[in-house]
Amino acid sequence: MKQIVIQPVTRIEGHAKVTIQLDDQGNVADTRVNVVELRGFERFCIGRPVEELPRIVCRICGVCPWAHHLASSKACDAVFGVEIPSVAKKLRELAYMGHFMHSHILHFFILSGPDFVMGPDADYSIRNVVGIIQKVPDIAKRVVRTRFLAQMMTQLLGGKAIHPDVSVPGGWSKPATKKEVDQLKEMAKECLDFSTFAIDFAKKEIFPKYLDLVKSFAPIETGFLGTVKDGVLNLYDGDLRMMTPDGKYEDFAVKDYLDYIGEHIEPWTYLKFPYYKKAGQFSMDLGNPVGIYRTNTLARINVCDHIATPLANKELEEFRANFGRPAQLTLLYHWARLIETVYCAERAMELLDDPEITDPNTRKAVTPRAARGVGSVEAPRGTLIHDYETDEKGLVKAVNIIVGTTHNNAAINMSVKKAAQDNIKGGKYDQALLNTVEMAIRAYDPCLSCATHELDGRIPVKIDVFDSEGQLVGTVMEDEQV
Repeated sequence: MKQIVIQPVTRIEGHAKVTIQLDDQGNVADTRVNVVELRGFERFCIGRPVEELPRIVCRICGVCPWAHHLASSKACDAVFGVEIPSVAKKLRELAYMGHFMHSHILHFFILSGPDFVMGPDADYSIRNVVGIIQKVPDIAKRVVRTRFLAQMMTQLLGGKAIHPDVSVPGGWSKPATKKEVDQLKEMAKECLDFSTFAIDFAKKEIFPKYLDLVKSFAPIETGFLGTVKDGVLNLYDGDLRMMTPDGKYEDFAVKDYLDYIGEHIEPWTYLKFPYYKKAGQFSMDLGNPVGIYRTNTLARINVCDHIATPLANKELEEFRANFGRPAQLTLLYHWARLIETVYCAERAMELLDDPEITDPNTRKAVTPRAARGVGSVEAPRGTLIHDYETDEKGLVKAVNIIVGTTHNNAAINMSVKKAAQDNIKGGKYDQALLNTVEMAIRAYDPCLSCATHELDGRIPVKIDVFDSEGQLVGTVMEDEQV
C-alpha cells in the first residue's frame, strides 16, 4: 500500500498534514487529516481566577482572539450570575462585527482567493497572495485597506485589535465616546461599500467560472449547527439550532449543549469529533454518516430563517433561490462568507446609529461564587462554546472549549476523503490534484490553533528516525503523561 502525505496544508491557520492511503490499484483507500499541534488551554486554565480567563483564552489564536474573548466573557457572566448592561452587549457585538469582517476578508481574498483568481491548477509559486496582488492590484489594495479598517474598529473600541482585554465579567470596561462613534461610522461605511462590491464582483467574475466545480466538488451531506435569535441570524447571542440533513431542526439553549452534542476521540489526531447525540452512534462513513454536522458560514445561513439587515437578506434570498435550503455544496462556504460580510457591515452601521451606544454605564459588579457558566458566540469559523466551573473562591475547576473547527472536524475529514477519491485514480496525481484536496480543507477556513486543547491528560508522542540520506529507519511511539 502506498502513502501520499501533504505536509504542511497551506493557506490555513495552524498546522496539519493529510495522509492518503492508496490501495494496490492506486486508488484512495483512506485519508486522515492529522492535526500536529497541541495548545492545552483546557488544562492550564484550571486553578486560575475565572475573571482572568477572557484575557488568557484570547491568546489561543491571533487570528480570532475576539471570538474567544467574548465567548469567555459570556461564560464568566453566567458563572457570576450577572445580566450585563444593554450597552455592554451592543459594544461587544459592535467590536465583533469589525472582527468578523477582517477575518472573512482575510480568508476569502488571501487564503482561498488564489485558488479561484489564478485557478486551482495554477502553479503553486503564483497561487498565493503575491499572485493576487500581481493579477488584481486595485482589488488587492482595497482588500488590505478594508481589513485594516475592520481591525482598527476593534482597536478603537477596545484598545487592542489583537488579544483584547476590554470585555470583562459584568460588561465592558471602556465606554464609547461620541468622537469615537463618528470615526467608527466612517470606517464602517467604507467596509460596507467594499462588502457590497466584493460580493457583486464574486458573483460576476468568480462564481460563474467555477459553478460546475462547486456542484461536483467532494459532495457530502450533513446536518448543520448555528446560532439564531428568534430564528434570525445572530453572531453574538441567541439559541443554538441543530438542523438535520433533511432541513428539520430544533433549538436549544447553549447551557444545555451537552444534552445534544457528544465528543468522539480518535487516536490519530489531537482534534475531537463532536457529533449530534440524537442521531445515534458517531460515524464518518461516506456512505452512511451518523451524527455529523457542520458549522461556520454555510451552516449559519442554512439554519437561520432570514437575516435582519436588508442587503444581506437580499443576498440570502438569491443564494437560496439558486441552491435551496439546506445547501450542502462545500465550496458554497465561500459565497456564504461574503453574505455574512455584508451583514456584519450593515449591523455595525445599525449599532453605531443606536443612541444608547455612548451610554457610560457599561459594567456591573460581580462576586465570586461556586457555579458553572456556559457562553457561546458564532466565531468566524463556527459555533464557539466555553464552559467553566468554579469553586466558592471563583477559581476554575474545569474547562471545556469546543470551537468551530472542532465541530467541523468530522466533515473536514469526510470532504478530504471524497476529494481524494474523486481526483486520485490509478496512482496518478500531481500538485494540482493534491491542491484540490487542500481546497476541501480551506473551504472550512479552519483554525487549528483554536481547535486543539486537552484530550484525556496524555499526549501521544511519535518519533520518526531518519538516516543521513533522509530514509525512514524506525518509529517510536510513546504516551507521555502531562
